[in-house]
Amino acid sequence: MAKTFITCAITGASPMPKHPNFPFRPEHVAQEALDAAAAGASIIHVHVRNGADGTPSQELEDYRKVVGLIREKNTDVILNVTTGPGCMWFPKSAEEPAVPDMEKTLMFTAERRIEHILELKPDMCTLDICTMNLWGGIAMNLEMIVGKMGTMLQDAGVLTEIECFEAGDFVFADDLMAKGLIPKNSPFTFVLGTKYGLPATPEAMMYSRNQIPRGAHFTGFGVSRHSFPMAAQSVLLGGHMRVGFEDTIYLRKGVLANSNAELVEWGADIVNKLGGEVATPGETREMLGLKG
Repeated sequence: MAKTFITCAITGASPMPKHPNFPFRPEHVAQEALDAAAAGASIIHVHVRNGADGTPSQELEDYRKVVGLIREKNTDVILNVTTGPGCMWFPKSAEEPAVPDMEKTLMFTAERRIEHILELKPDMCTLDICTMNLWGGIAMNLEMIVGKMGTMLQDAGVLTEIECFEAGDFVFADDLMAKGLIPKNSPFTFVLGTKYGLPATPEAMMYSRNQIPRGAHFTGFGVSRHSFPMAAQSVLLGGHMRVGFEDTIYLRKGVLANSNAELVEWGADIVNKLGGEVATPGETREMLGLKG
């Protein structure tokens, strides 16, 4: 088996779960990232939150602080920063479906979606390309936005990780690649288990693997209780692993993980028990074509 790299998604952008150690303050998010890296994660997936109340943040200064705190102590781990916020549409009502609910809708231009990426220049960033029912609204990622984001990110030298939530995303990714809007060497992530997306099943994982370009690196993961079963399935199919509090706060049913690092340790144990070996950040950089 080829070596497996582990991504740890530290905090996410969903409502905060009931967990006594869930990170949202910048110092805590950064420390969780550093501990996850020490436990074996080669890639840290970064979201940021308001340090006072834990609500999801899109502020450049919050990204700057978290990224800076991590980089002060670890320059080897790969930082993969989100570009997801800014694509959610909620209608005001069934009677006025063309009018947005301004308390919930968050739609950004391409430039606003990636301003923190262009400023901070992390190693990688995610690129959500789904348009689907999500969280009671619509996640809307049209070519006019994600194509422009992809072009700007290539110009900035930041590697895009393509996030696929449902079957049509793979066709969209093919078209974006054919037009040169995203690079042909982009790694993929399959998000399994969202309510109206790909189901968290071995069949869906295999289907997803079979849709991407031959030889492309991929990471398949499951939401909530599907996290570790889908992580193992991804490894068995030749992919990589993602764990972290963004996806689940549990090790198993009824057993809370104490930290992101503990989730990484469980993930690394799965890789080892399946006969694989966890990649180092340096080995992961080589696999993905990233600079050291």
